Amino acid sequence: MDKNYDDIINLPHYVSKKHPQMSIEARSAQFAPFSALTGYDEAIKETARLTDKRIDIDDGLKSVLNNKLQYILDNIKINPEIEFTYFVYDNKKTGGKYVEKTGIVKKIDMVEQYVMLNDKTKIPILEIINISGELFNSIEE
Repeated sequence: MDKNYDDIINLPHYVSKKHPQMSIEARSAQFAPFSALTGYDEAIKETARLTDKRIDIDDGLKSVLNNKLQYILDNIKINPEIEFTYFVYDNKKTGGKYVEKTGIVKKIDMVEQYVMLNDKTKIPILEIINISGELFNSIEE
Protein backbone atom coordinates (compact mmCIF):
# COMPACT_ATOMS: atom_id res chain seq x y z
CA MET A 1 0.00 0.00 0.00
CA ASP A 2 1.04 3.55 -0.73
CA LYS A 3 2.31 5.38 2.33
CA ASN A 4 1.60 8.92 1.00
CA TYR A 5 -1.51 9.49 3.20
CA ASP A 6 -0.45 7.74 6.41
CA ASP A 7 -0.10 11.07 8.21
CA ILE A 8 -3.76 12.12 7.66
CA ILE A 9 -5.73 8.94 7.08
CA ASN A 10 -6.77 8.47 10.72
CA LEU A 11 -7.51 12.11 11.57
CA PRO A 12 -11.09 13.03 12.60
CA HIS A 13 -13.43 14.54 9.97
CA TYR A 14 -13.16 18.33 9.84
CA VAL A 15 -16.29 20.29 10.89
CA SER A 16 -16.38 24.02 10.22
CA LYS A 17 -17.12 26.37 13.09
CA LYS A 18 -18.36 29.15 10.73
CA HIS A 19 -20.59 27.27 8.30
CA PRO A 20 -23.41 24.91 9.32
CA GLN A 21 -23.22 21.39 8.02
CA MET A 22 -25.20 20.80 4.80
CA SER A 23 -28.22 18.51 5.05
CA ILE A 24 -28.21 15.17 3.24
CA GLU A 25 -30.96 16.43 0.89
CA ALA A 26 -28.97 19.52 -0.06
CA ARG A 27 -25.83 17.46 -0.60
CA SER A 28 -27.65 14.96 -2.79
CA ALA A 29 -29.18 17.79 -4.87
CA GLN A 30 -25.69 18.62 -6.08
CA PHE A 31 -25.66 15.30 -7.88
CA ALA A 32 -29.24 15.43 -9.22
CA PRO A 33 -29.56 14.96 -12.98
CA PHE A 34 -29.17 18.08 -15.05
CA SER A 35 -32.23 19.00 -17.13
CA ALA A 36 -30.72 19.64 -20.54
CA LEU A 37 -34.11 20.08 -22.23
CA THR A 38 -35.72 23.05 -20.50
CA GLY A 39 -39.50 22.93 -20.84
CA TYR A 40 -39.55 19.31 -21.99
CA ASP A 41 -41.66 18.15 -19.02
CA GLU A 42 -44.20 20.94 -19.63
CA ALA A 43 -44.39 20.06 -23.33
CA ILE A 44 -45.10 16.42 -22.49
CA LYS A 45 -47.84 17.43 -20.03
CA GLU A 46 -49.41 19.75 -22.62
CA THR A 47 -49.41 17.01 -25.24
CA ALA A 48 -51.04 14.59 -22.81
CA ARG A 49 -53.77 17.10 -21.84
CA LEU A 50 -57.08 16.05 -23.36
CA THR A 51 -59.50 18.33 -25.17
CA ASP A 52 -63.06 17.70 -26.27
CA LYS A 53 -64.26 17.77 -29.84
CA ARG A 54 -66.98 20.30 -30.70
CA ILE A 55 -70.40 18.72 -31.31
CA ASP A 56 -72.28 19.80 -34.44
CA ILE A 57 -75.93 20.23 -33.50
CA ASP A 58 -78.81 19.33 -35.79
CA ASP A 59 -81.49 21.69 -37.10
CA GLY A 60 -84.05 20.49 -34.55
CA LEU A 61 -81.84 21.46 -31.60
CA LYS A 62 -80.95 24.75 -33.30
CA SER A 63 -84.65 25.54 -33.54
CA VAL A 64 -85.23 24.72 -29.85
CA LEU A 65 -82.26 26.87 -28.80
CA ASN A 66 -83.42 29.78 -30.99
CA ASN A 67 -86.91 29.56 -29.47
CA LYS A 68 -85.43 29.60 -25.97
CA LEU A 69 -83.25 32.61 -26.81
CA GLN A 70 -86.29 34.44 -28.16
CA TYR A 71 -88.24 33.57 -24.99
CA ILE A 72 -85.38 34.90 -22.86
CA LEU A 73 -85.34 38.08 -24.97
CA ASP A 74 -89.11 38.49 -24.51
CA ASN A 75 -88.70 38.12 -20.72
CA ILE A 76 -85.36 39.88 -20.23
CA LYS A 77 -86.92 42.59 -18.01
CA ILE A 78 -87.62 40.03 -15.26
CA ASN A 79 -83.86 39.26 -15.06
CA PRO A 80 -84.04 35.53 -15.74
CA GLU A 81 -81.25 33.37 -14.34
CA ILE A 82 -80.31 30.92 -17.07
CA GLU A 83 -77.78 28.09 -17.33
CA PHE A 84 -75.91 27.80 -20.63
CA THR A 85 -73.77 24.90 -21.78
CA TYR A 86 -71.39 25.99 -24.51
CA PHE A 87 -68.10 25.14 -26.19
CA VAL A 88 -64.90 27.06 -25.43
CA TYR A 89 -62.00 26.60 -27.85
CA ASP A 90 -58.56 25.76 -26.44
CA ASN A 91 -55.87 28.38 -27.11
CA LYS A 92 -53.03 25.88 -27.42
CA LYS A 93 -54.37 22.86 -29.27
CA THR A 94 -57.21 21.57 -31.40
CA GLY A 95 -60.54 21.18 -29.63
CA GLY A 96 -61.64 22.67 -26.36
CA LYS A 97 -64.11 21.95 -23.57
CA TYR A 98 -67.77 22.33 -22.73
CA VAL A 99 -68.51 24.80 -19.96
CA GLU A 100 -71.64 25.37 -17.92
CA LYS A 101 -72.29 28.96 -16.88
CA THR A 102 -75.25 30.23 -14.89
CA GLY A 103 -76.12 33.89 -14.69
CA ILE A 104 -78.66 36.62 -15.21
CA VAL A 105 -79.02 37.53 -18.88
CA LYS A 106 -78.28 41.19 -19.49
CA LYS A 107 -78.35 41.30 -23.29
CA ILE A 108 -78.78 39.10 -26.35
CA ASP A 109 -77.10 40.53 -29.44
CA MET A 110 -78.47 38.72 -32.49
CA VAL A 111 -76.26 40.73 -34.88
CA GLU A 112 -72.95 39.95 -33.15
CA GLN A 113 -74.34 36.53 -32.11
CA TYR A 114 -73.64 36.50 -28.35
CA VAL A 115 -75.43 36.43 -25.01
CA MET A 116 -74.08 38.74 -22.31
CA LEU A 117 -74.59 37.96 -18.64
CA ASN A 118 -74.56 40.50 -15.80
CA ASP A 119 -70.98 39.53 -14.92
CA LYS A 120 -69.93 40.61 -18.47
CA THR A 121 -69.45 37.01 -19.68
CA LYS A 122 -70.04 36.83 -23.43
CA ILE A 123 -71.34 33.48 -24.66
CA PRO A 124 -71.20 32.90 -28.43
CA ILE A 125 -74.67 31.84 -29.58
CA LEU A 126 -73.26 29.42 -32.17
CA GLU A 127 -71.38 27.49 -29.45
CA ILE A 128 -74.40 26.94 -27.17
CA ILE A 129 -75.70 23.36 -26.98
CA ASN A 130 -78.09 23.66 -24.03
CA ILE A 131 -80.14 26.38 -22.31
CA SER A 132 -82.04 25.72 -19.09
CA GLY A 133 -83.55 27.58 -16.18
CA GLU A 134 -86.68 28.14 -14.13
CA LEU A 135 -87.97 30.52 -16.79
CA PHE A 136 -88.71 27.53 -19.01
CA ASN A 137 -90.67 25.57 -16.39
CA SER A 138 -93.89 27.27 -17.49
CA ILE A 139 -93.52 26.30 -21.17
CA GLU A 140 -93.25 22.96 -22.92
CA GLU A 141 -90.46 22.29 -25.37
